[in-house]
Amino acid sequence: MTTGVPTSTAPRRRSRARTFVPLAVAAWFILEIWLLARLAALGGGFAVTLVLAVGLVLGVVVIKRAGRRAFKNLAQTFQQAQTGQRPTPQQPGSGNGLVMLGGLLLIVPGLLSDLAGLLLLLPPVRAWLGRRVTGSLERKIAAAPAGSFGDAFQQARIHQPDGMVVRGEVIREDAAPRHGSGPDTGYRPPLAP
Repeated sequence: MTTGVPTSTAPRRRSRARTFVPLAVAAWFILEIWLLARLAALGGGFAVTLVLAVGLVLGVVVIKRAGRRAFKNLAQTFQQAQTGQRPTPQQPGSGNGLVMLGGLLLIVPGLLSDLAGLLLLLPPVRAWLGRRVTGSLERKIAAAPAGSFGDAFQQARIHQPDGMVVRGEVIREDAAPRHGSGPDTGYRPPLAP
C-alpha cells in the first residue's frame, strides 16, 4: 500500500542550530553567574544588587519610552493613511524593535546581557544590526522554494490560492424544521418568572 510517506528509516541529521544553541545558552548562563560572583567578590553583595537594580530600572524606562514612540508612530501612520498620503518608510534599525530588545536585555539579570542591551541602545549599532537582519531575512525569503514559508504571504488571500472564487450558499438540513413563516417563530421562554 502506498501512503506517500517514505519508507526509508535513514536517520535525520541534526541541524547545527539544534546542537549549538542550547550549548551557547548554557555557556552564557554559566558566564553570567561567574561574572556576578566575581563582582560580588570584588565589591560585595551591595554592588551586585545595585548593578541588577540599575539594569532593571533602566530596562523598564527604555521599554516604556520605546512603546510610547511606537504608539506615536502608529498614530502618525494612521493619520497619513486617512489623509491619503503614503506612510514614510523607515530605515533598517530605526524602528523600536531593537530598542525594546535592548531594554529587555537590560532587565535580564547579568552583566553580559546588560552590556548587550546598552550596545543595542547605540544608534550606529542598531542601524548596522538592522541592515544585517533585514538583508538576511530578504535573502532567506527569496531563496525559499515555492510552497514553503516564503510563499505563504502570497497565498494568504481572501479567495482560493489558485485564484478561483466559488460562489454559493450553505443550506443546513440537519436542524429541526420550524413551524411558522418567519425566522422568529420558535419557542421563547417567558420573560418574567
